[in-house]
Formats: sequence, C-alpha cells, structure tokens
Amino acid sequence: MKTGTINLPLHGGKAPAWLFSRMRNLSREILMLMVSEYGAVEVLERISDPLWFQALGCVLGFDWHSSGVTTTVCGALKEALKGLEKDLGLYIAGGKGGTSRKTPSEIEKAGEEIGNDFSNLVYSSKMTAKVDSTALQDGYQLYHHCFFFTRDGKKWAVVQQGMNEENHMARRYHWLSSKITDLVIEPHSAICCDRVAAILNLVDKESENARRTISELSRENPEKVLKDLKKIKAYGEKHYSLPSRHFVTTTDIDTNRFQKILLSTYDQRPQNFEKLLSMKGVGPKTIRALALISELIYGVKYSIKDPVRFSFTHGGKDGIPYPVDRENYDKSIEILHRAVRDSKIDRTEKIKAIKRLSVFYNNQ
Repeated sequence: MKTGTINLPLHGGKAPAWLFSRMRNLSREILMLMVSEYGAVEVLERISDPLWFQALGCVLGFDWHSSGVTTTVCGALKEALKGLEKDLGLYIAGGKGGTSRKTPSEIEKAGEEIGNDFSNLVYSSKMTAKVDSTALQDGYQLYHHCFFFTRDGKKWAVVQQGMNEENHMARRYHWLSSKITDLVIEPHSAICCDRVAAILNLVDKESENARRTISELSRENPEKVLKDLKKIKAYGEKHYSLPSRHFVTTTDIDTNRFQKILLSTYDQRPQNFEKLLSMKGVGPKTIRALALISELIYGVKYSIKDPVRFSFTHGGKDGIPYPVDRENYDKSIEILHRAVRDSKIDRTEKIKAIKRLSVFYNNQ
C-alpha cells in the first residue's frame, strides 16, 4: 500500500448553518447513489480511505484546508443518513465530544430496532478507541469517534480523531474491519498527521514480545511486579540509563493505583494483550508502567515507530515521505464525480460541487 503527502495547511472557522444543511443534503444523495451502485460495504471502504474522505469534504463544500473537516463531514453523513438506515443497510453512531461516548448505546439501539445482537460491534467500537488511546500512545487525546456499520453487523469502519494540546494539531485514525486480522497488530487502514517524536507503539508487529511480556506481567502476583517497580525506583533512572525516547518515568507511576489495577488483572488473568487492553481501568499509565518494567527488568523492547501512513503537512508536494497512490486517488475522484453527476440535487448546487471537485483534483 502506497502512502503519500498532501499539503493541507489549516485555518480556523466552522461550517455555517446554511452550508451544513447543504452538506447534509448532498451527503444524502451521494450515500443513496453509492449504496445503489456499489453497496453499503463500498461506502465503508471509501470512508476508511483518507484521500477519499478528504475529497468528500471538498465535494461537500468544506474547504480542503479548514480545521474541523473530520467532525463536520462525519456529522453531515450521520445527519444525512437519518431515516434511511434500514433502506440503505448502513448505520453511523458516535460523533464529537460527549456524542462519542454515546456510541455503544446508539449501536445497541440500532440492533434492537433491527432485531440483531450487536454486542460484537460495541466491543469493536470500544477497542478501536482503547487501541488509539492506550496501546498507541502518540500524544493525541481522542475527542471524536464515528462508527460506521452495515445492517448485518459483519462489516464496520471507524473514523476517529485526537488532538495534541501542545502543538494544537489533530491526528485522524481510519479503521476498516475487512482489513483487520488482529485488533492489536497494525489494525489501521491509515493514520493521518504530522509526525511526532515520542511514540509508544504496542500495535506494531515489532512489539510482539512486549505485548506478550506485558500480558504475562498482568497475570503475575502483584507483589512480584511491584517489587520490580520498586527496584527501578530504588536504583533510579541514572542506574538503568533510560534512553531519551522514554516519555514515562518512575515518578509518573502512582504505586497505590497501579497496585489496585494489578490486583484486578491478577484476579481476571487476561489471556492476551487484547484481553488486557479491554479490561476496565487498564489505561495509558498502566500500560506505560508495564512496558517500562518489561524493558528495564526483562530487556523486552517495544516499537517507537510512528504508524502514520498519510502525512497532511505544511509544505510543498515533494513526495515525502512517499508518493501519493495516484491510481487509487483517481478512483476516489471518479466515484465522487459520478455520485455528484448522477444525483438529483438542484442543478446549480450540482455544478458547484463538480467544480469544487475538479479544482481539488487538478491541484494535486
């Protein structure tokens, strides 16, 4: 899979009511046509493609370099789908801020209306959020989570976004169920952002030993793990020569809280890293502490590679880090162009949308 760089300098602002209503209406036409022509699964595949998602934002009239394109586009899609879910066999749950926390209940409500058990989807939704906040610690706090799924519950996609409070930049995470073989081993279809320096990447393939060791430590008698932690604290970082890449220190670990979590994991004995990650109370600090002990006491390394596959950065189209996949890009544009061309929206609005799409495409 090729990756690419797109010049997307951001500016502030939000979509006014008059624009959002049109975005919703155009989104409805696009979704109806796409499902009719390609099926609901194709919509999920397109949503998981960051280039297509960005192009969709342009077609809908939201400036390609505007802050908020992720939340606004997802919001327009969700509003557009209201009342059409059963007809199209496509559902969207979640959103920004407090709405993101309603995702499980919205999924369950859809299941009740259809008569399906969507507990597997609720689990997938929670795990995608847990992975991007705990197993992958890149300095971006999640604040947006949108879960797309089909009526039978067999296919789903996720678009979620985090914000870095220090540099005030966002990072978007795309997921597609059909591309996932393991929720905790390189599960993303794409991650879009500028790169950052400090990464704890426990979903990288190279972190397999770390995942296994961390899981084993969670099943150990808490006293043994706490003994290891006390040993690290007693000797101090200068004795262990912590590399500069570490963004966790022994002072970051609340020993009392850590002990409570260990008692819980010891009691429940999670079979593997995914089960450990899914446990209530096991958050970023717990995982960082176990990763620290695994490395310093047992010599088990974890990956620090940033998994970003698309970098929406400032600067020119210089092909760094990799050239854009133009073939896939062209397909994305063609699908959107046909959707707009064949839709039944007002002719004037249609012409404007196609012009926006043409300008966006020709500038790449």
